[in-house]
Amino acid sequence: MGINEFAQKICKAVGKELGEGYRVELKQVRKNNGVVLHGLVILSGIQNVAPTIYLDAFLEAYEAGTSFAALIRRLLAIYGEDAPKDSIDMEFFRCYDKVQDRICYRLVSWKKNEELLRDVPHIAFLDLAICFYYAYQGDVLGQGMILVHNSHMEMWKASTAQLYEAAKRNTQRLYPWVCSTLEEVLDEIMESGKTEMPESGQEFPLKVLSNEKRIFGATCLLYPGVLDKLAERGLGCFYILPSSVHEVILLGEGSVEDAWELKKMIVEINGTQVAPEEVLSDSLYRYDPREGKVKIIF
Repeated sequence: MGINEFAQKICKAVGKELGEGYRVELKQVRKNNGVVLHGLVILSGIQNVAPTIYLDAFLEAYEAGTSFAALIRRLLAIYGEDAPKDSIDMEFFRCYDKVQDRICYRLVSWKKNEELLRDVPHIAFLDLAICFYYAYQGDVLGQGMILVHNSHMEMWKASTAQLYEAAKRNTQRLYPWVCSTLEEVLDEIMESGKTEMPESGQEFPLKVLSNEKRIFGATCLLYPGVLDKLAERGLGCFYILPSSVHEVILLGEGSVEDAWELKKMIVEINGTQVAPEEVLSDSLYRYDPREGKVKIIF
């Protein structure tokens, strides 16, 4: 069964289960790197917003043997847990003065997002693009991100330069950078219960640069002065491996014999270990504090 037929069956079954007073709708959501996910939206009463429940993973579960009835029960449970209790007044979003303090930026692949970039304000950075979003925070929906489109800029009468200056201030304030050793990151993963890893007694020369929330942390490359601070702390000239949109790996130039091996490693890991929507780039970068620039090596 294809995803479209599956989504239609889910939508019909959920609507029948909930009955009158609910609107159950399907929508396709274009994620990073052109990845398209299929979502279900359930609205009741006067609600004007609701979280999107993505169905792609449910299809995988169905094909793996989970019953259709069990999937419907799980969907309804998710809706019950996440559905907002009230509607949200989004009128504030029409005024730039009311949103400018939470305009942030993130890095995405230019090549993999060419279609998206035609519809959103952006700035070129190497083989990447700097895009902008509004960091939403409220009592009803909690935290979230609203991607800034060209239509928003027209409504706000704001320029890309204005967005960039606001994002440069806000992103590092709302998402402070952190540079960890690989051991510290592995310890964090183990403590979260995501996996278990054996102790090797090995020291890792790598550093992992991200933000405290580990969300779109590769953007920390743009924070003013951060790369110079890391160079002063002993890295000197260093390579930057774009491990995902959420973090980058830093490796001192002196600890690498063959930079081409790093390039091959990036390509292999992106192709086998990183979710398609989280891939940042296949390029290997280098930072030289004497030049103050990030450059593409391969």
